[in-house]
Amino acid sequence: MEFTRRETLAMGAGAALMTVLPLRAFAAASDDAIAAFTGGADMADAGIELTAPEIAENGNTVPISVSAPGATAIVVFATGNPTPGVATFKFGPLAASQAASTRIRLAGTQDVVAIAQLADGSFARASKTVKVTIGGCGG
Repeated sequence: MEFTRRETLAMGAGAALMTVLPLRAFAAASDDAIAAFTGGADMADAGIELTAPEIAENGNTVPISVSAPGATAIVVFATGNPTPGVATFKFGPLAASQAASTRIRLAGTQDVVAIAQLADGSFARASKTVKVTIGGCGG
């Protein structure tokens, strides 16, 4: 079977489109999950600290830590993962500190977003881009 130049270009464009579409779907899923947690409320840029490496050599175990004094809950999202919700930390009134650390799995280079619900009902947001050199989720 022989293909014309137009057919070859059309198949190449279709293949390129199919690789980009899932990334948009993951971004929409993370936006929906963030909106579900915050109820659509505005978020401040101060009040939470997210620590993550700038470059992760292995996407299977990426160390992160979050801290938000006065928070009742902190949720961590990986915007490029098939399932964006990575971790949820809840703090009671007797918690010594409102901080946590863990290792997460990242599918590739993407933003890690942490959102804290503060005791007064407001929300704070911090994000950091992590470059992954070896894929974690299916890579």
